[in-house]
Amino acid sequence: MERRAFLGSSLAASAMAFAEAPAGPAREFYELRRYQLQTGPQTKLTQSYFADALIPALNRLGIRPVGAFQLEIGPQTPAYYLLLPSTKLETLVTAELLLAKDDKFMKAAEPFWNAPATSPAFQRVESSLLAAFEGWPKLTPPPKTPSGKRVFQLRTYESPSSQDHVRKVEMFHHGEFEIFKSAGFDQVFYGDTLIGPRVPNLTYMLSFADLSELNTRWDAFRNSPAWNKLKSSPRYGFEEIVSNVTNLILSPLPCSQV
Repeated sequence: MERRAFLGSSLAASAMAFAEAPAGPAREFYELRRYQLQTGPQTKLTQSYFADALIPALNRLGIRPVGAFQLEIGPQTPAYYLLLPSTKLETLVTAELLLAKDDKFMKAAEPFWNAPATSPAFQRVESSLLAAFEGWPKLTPPPKTPSGKRVFQLRTYESPSSQDHVRKVEMFHHGEFEIFKSAGFDQVFYGDTLIGPRVPNLTYMLSFADLSELNTRWDAFRNSPAWNKLKSSPRYGFEEIVSNVTNLILSPLPCSQV
């Protein structure tokens, strides 16, 4: 009963956040998966599973582009992240059931799906369901770099209350998107967590050519007069509306479509 009430309050907070945002195109939903692995055969097996079985099958379901990333800086490495976008919520929540009926997928996935308990393919998989911000309704893949390499930053903002969460989402719609753009960021997606750990929270992804550019862009953001004005306004500066920030640095796997 307590869990139902908790989920209900979280979803209500998300609905309030969307109500505060300006109307726009239909937004996407995202499943964000984390695959916790052990160093050794698991990493190679999981990459092969992504490239040869899972991502092609998800594409056949209309889930595209699929982001596939390796955790470079953050806790508990090695870990891989998958970002699954869809405009149809039902597609995301039924994907695993549909994959099990896809003979082509099942054949390609056999080494991963049927790995023995004595040599498992992964340690654990964690998943969150997010809804895109109305002001940033679709995933935006970053431009290609001459080297073909990029750095991705995945950031999660937890808030101490539903009110603070709603106001933090509102901040993005009332100026923060534009400040990121002015500072030269490549903005990939913004999502409000509907189901997942540590709610209420939001998660977003940025991309850079390298770590040097990441630091340069953030310096420009922090020194922006528009940012300092926005964060000090009475509506957003009356208390700390973000209680914890998780900051991960990722690199795309060869099979990533983002």
